[in-house]
Amino acid sequence: MWTHRSWQGHLLPPAERLRHYASWCDAVEGNTTFYATPARDTVASWAAQTDPDFRFVVKLPKVITHERRLTDVGEPLRAFLDAIEPLGPRAHALWIQLPGSFAPADIPALSRFLDQLPQSHRYAVEVRHQTFFTDSSAARLLEATLAGASAEWIPFDTTAFFARPPTSDAERDAWTKKPRVPLRSRALTDRPIVRYLGRDDPARTTEGWQRWIDITVAWLREGRSPTMFIHTPDNADAPALARRFHDEVRARVPELDALPEPIPVEPLTLF
Repeated sequence: MWTHRSWQGHLLPPAERLRHYASWCDAVEGNTTFYATPARDTVASWAAQTDPDFRFVVKLPKVITHERRLTDVGEPLRAFLDAIEPLGPRAHALWIQLPGSFAPADIPALSRFLDQLPQSHRYAVEVRHQTFFTDSSAARLLEATLAGASAEWIPFDTTAFFARPPTSDAERDAWTKKPRVPLRSRALTDRPIVRYLGRDDPARTTEGWQRWIDITVAWLREGRSPTMFIHTPDNADAPALARRFHDEVRARVPELDALPEPIPVEPLTLF
């Protein structure tokens, strides 16, 4: 996400973009790893630009989750785990995003896959099949499978986004691509991870996240350490909105650490 085009120049400079991003937010979705396993040297440069307590939630490559559907993945899995090793403690969780066609009948494949994963990492699974959200027995089966591996279930909350028809090109594009699933807000571990999609209108985005303020505050008071990712259809204001979400939580949980002060971006010059 730190390479997002609309952030370049005013939020992030051309060089060391991740270092500047890490001064805005202390966690990031590692989405590019879904398309290809990065070079180990590239990952080492990510580590060099961030503090040890910075959180990467790194997505497993699609060859593992979508193409081979968690079966016969020993070689690409080993290559991926070796590539991300330089992150060290920054690898907060490995994100197993499953395709919308991954149904309750596929749970045995997920169980076998989780059993072969090294215990040196935390794991978090995102499912998109409607049955996991509408059938309580399917939800319990998935929860039991995840509990066996101490893995988290990542909810992607799009309810605020789909509450009203789209009004911009970015919203119309997201309308056809984002999953429309019921709200889920139950944490399975002490490290819950939430993905929230708002609207291009910041007022609609903040209105929709109020329930997550309450939930996050409750989790913190229970001793959990949640990670919250704020999205909008164009993501142009996502870093500032993420900081606003953090500020609203911190107003109710004053002992929560403040986010760092963003590094100023020097204006571009001709020389």
